[in-house]
Amino acid sequence: MERFDGQVAVITGAASGFGRAFAQKGAELGMKLVLADIDADALGDVVESLRSTGADAIAVPTDVSDGASVDALAHRTLDAYGKVHLLFNNAGVGSSGFVWEMTANDWSWVFGVNVMGVAHGVRAFTPIMLRQNEPAHIVNTASVAGLISPPAMGVYNASKHAVVALTETLYHDLRRTGAPVGCSLLCPAFAPTGIAESERARPARWRNEAAPSASQVLAGRELRKAVRAGRLTAADIAEATFDAVRADRFYVVTHPAIMPSVRVRHEDIEQMRAPTDPSVPPPGSA
Repeated sequence: MERFDGQVAVITGAASGFGRAFAQKGAELGMKLVLADIDADALGDVVESLRSTGADAIAVPTDVSDGASVDALAHRTLDAYGKVHLLFNNAGVGSSGFVWEMTANDWSWVFGVNVMGVAHGVRAFTPIMLRQNEPAHIVNTASVAGLISPPAMGVYNASKHAVVALTETLYHDLRRTGAPVGCSLLCPAFAPTGIAESERARPARWRNEAAPSASQVLAGRELRKAVRAGRLTAADIAEATFDAVRADRFYVVTHPAIMPSVRVRHEDIEQMRAPTDPSVPPPGSA
């Protein structure tokens, strides 16, 4: 997909982090924007800010874990602009701690947003793109946690591994149609976004009554520290992602320093040895 000016982009998780950066980049390129987020107030602020710069943007409050809500997003997109050319399935949340201490609500919330949010987006928008028979592209936001499995991040890791598998399969399925619709898999590492504060957006139906365990408190603290220390900004990652869409590149790994750990994981599998802890830098990676 080489042309962006005048094309329609749909972005979930658009009120903050990568989603907001995608929206800002899309506006710079002259795209028409349909921005979705569960936080209606923050979403409205983003749209107002973009419109003040001359951008053509609308806000559609959306709970991506709810299939009907994503279907409504697709209908609203078509009502407003008639087509969709670029879809960012970007909304994501995180919960961390020892895997056996994760509650049923933790699993339902993280998988509802991170996995089913992507699945609903693919299900609702891909048929529209195929019917258009015009150049179009889907970007699914996974994480390096979909390529490796750091300790105390079991729910998040599992959700992002699922997004990797879903998107790799989507690539094969789209190729079989012969349609001009591509897809990319975004796997960033830590960057200064709101992922460490995603608890504030957890719906009431998935909130925990019990206080967090010691492992959850420690893992949350380490996550916030890692996010603050991220060297690439959300804008940097948005720039790299649009470059990948333009080049029709599938894997978008924004932090190449993670690749030695990815290779070690693959070697562990090939040699049938126990998994190496990816939080410990492999020899020769410095």
